Amino acid sequence: MLLLALDTATPAVTVALHDGHDVIASSSQVDARRHGELLLPAIDRMLAEAGSRLDAVTGIVVGVGPGPYTGLRVGLMTADTFGLALGVPVHGVCTLDGLAWAADLEGPFVVATDARRKEVYWARYADSRTRLTEPAVDRPADIADQVAGLPAVGAGALLYPDTFPKAHEPEHVSAAALARLAAERLAAGEELPAPRPLYLRRPDAQVPKNYKVVTPK
Repeated sequence: MLLLALDTATPAVTVALHDGHDVIASSSQVDARRHGELLLPAIDRMLAEAGSRLDAVTGIVVGVGPGPYTGLRVGLMTADTFGLALGVPVHGVCTLDGLAWAADLEGPFVVATDARRKEVYWARYADSRTRLTEPAVDRPADIADQVAGLPAVGAGALLYPDTFPKAHEPEHVSAAALARLAAERLAAGEELPAPRPLYLRRPDAQVPKNYKVVTPK
């Protein structure tokens, strides 16, 4: 097994290689505006560091969000393209699940990433492997009663200490955590889903109202 994991659902552009036993190489850069520019070079550098080649990869793991439309689609399209070119399966993993796994907390807690517009993408967890709620997007003040008293991880939690007073790192997801989580689930015989993006919101770019299509006669 050689899994290539990647995620662009947060400001982090993060990639990792997992050989079926553990992560053998990884790279993360935080830059919310350069996902498309940074992802492929990061994969090239990581493969070189590991002394491996892209055609040795047996599966792709990609974070499916939730996340902003522009950043998230960079990772998803790259994963789908690699999967088609290599003829290998592409596995989707919720980005929040990767953060939860990396947090390694035993009791109930919350994962919250920055959704911008003064909102967070969030979900509740029973432990680092068990999500209790579907990912959602809300203003922190609107979910204060649901998360009261719970530890929290992620950039969204760190941004709003009034709602998440027990917030701490990790701030962003790492592909290393996604790879380890996916490898664990695959080893247990779990079938991971094909990647389906969790946008949760409409993209910012929309067709203007009263738009008129102009076609030649």
